[in-house]
Amino acid sequence: MGKKDQHRQDLARLFDAFVHSGDATALCRYIALNSNLPGPRANLELAAAFSELAREVSEEGNDAIWELAISMAAVTADEAPVDAPDELVPFCGALAIGAIASTSARLYHQALARLKALARDPRWRMREAVAMGLQQLLEKSPQQTIEQLASWVGGGDFLEMRAAAAAVADPAALKHAETALSALELHRAIVQRLLETSERRSDDFRILRKALGYTLSVVVQAVPDPGFGFMTGLIETRDPDLAWIVKQNLQKNRMLKNFPVQVEAARRLLEQGREAPPG
Repeated sequence: MGKKDQHRQDLARLFDAFVHSGDATALCRYIALNSNLPGPRANLELAAAFSELAREVSEEGNDAIWELAISMAAVTADEAPVDAPDELVPFCGALAIGAIASTSARLYHQALARLKALARDPRWRMREAVAMGLQQLLEKSPQQTIEQLASWVGGGDFLEMRAAAAAVADPAALKHAETALSALELHRAIVQRLLETSERRSDDFRILRKALGYTLSVVVQAVPDPGFGFMTGLIETRDPDLAWIVKQNLQKNRMLKNFPVQVEAARRLLEQGREAPPG
């Protein structure tokens, strides 16, 4: 039995106990004790098993699991700081919000609102959990979710844009051409927001820029022709932050292995931009 299957077995008993008692203490304790925190990698197998079970139990009509996910995700950074064992509790809650709503039209917009609020969490793992929760929604409702994320980009802050970019950087979702092209347009809209901002020294801007340093290459891999055309346009702006984003993406193995000619051309263009005098 693999780790994930063992966690599913253990969690199933704890879910049953919670449904009958309404007390989630033992369930949350199990998550914390098996979190692998502190450490470099949280127990993602456990988080995946939890979210899958939460979705399955909710599909049987038990709203208590939805309320449990909401309450777990609401555990604050003061209560469960970065790298504390308890940090995996809100992580699992955020992931479960997306999983449950992915098969429930009734909860879909509630889930988006919760995840949007959580996108501004100060903990980096929670921001990753938000992206993973959004990916659950993308899997079941790709175009609807892309449209919702586009509104985050159009009117949201840097961390909301970061969540949108990370969510669509999902190879599974990008197998569909329409979704991949929409993901590229989402990145185009984010770049436009970056060009217009005067807040480039803020921590939130740096968090968004760092995310774009890998998300763009995931999208470009799915739609290389328009993708590399977009990257060329970024280089030609001679904007230093956009140049940094392009450079980071060109270093990814997914780019180097699959598109060596295009990568070399983009690198030459970057070099020319650095050598050219200001216009």
